[in-house]
Amino acid sequence: MARRTFLALAPVALLSACGFRLRGAPEFAFESLFLNAPAGSSLARELQRTLEASGGRLKVLREPATLPTAQVVFDLLAERQERVVVGLTASGQVRELQLRLRVRIRLRGADGNEWIPDTELLQNRDISYSETIALAKEAEEALLFRNMQTDIVQQIVRRLAAVRLK
Repeated sequence: MARRTFLALAPVALLSACGFRLRGAPEFAFESLFLNAPAGSSLARELQRTLEASGGRLKVLREPATLPTAQVVFDLLAERQERVVVGLTASGQVRELQLRLRVRIRLRGADGNEWIPDTELLQNRDISYSETIALAKEAEEALLFRNMQTDIVQQIVRRLAAVRLK
């Protein structure tokens, strides 16, 4: 019994000895953030939900009337989904696609200082394509775009947590 306990706890001891620790909830250097994004943006909605669920004291503001009370302003400058053909069959039919999600962001203080300058984040995924199962491939594309969006939201949250206001 003692041997089993030792074997079960050995990996935990090794991981803690190397400095490994789980990524906790992000801590932000600001208390209020105005999310300046198009109303229909699914990325902005996911970002807002993620920030509000982070468990901290951060208030996410969306109403234009609340802009003067925000400590920082997050601008979602652009969000673009792209679908590029990267492979063709001998007969000229599409065989492989590359899906891309490009997002441009900026974070600025209420005083006008830029904390994160205009930055482009890019995610891409390769996908095979077949005309015979076009509907299934369309659903797969939508799933991949949602996955890329989630990855970008997590990148944005980490960047926001890394900002240190002076």
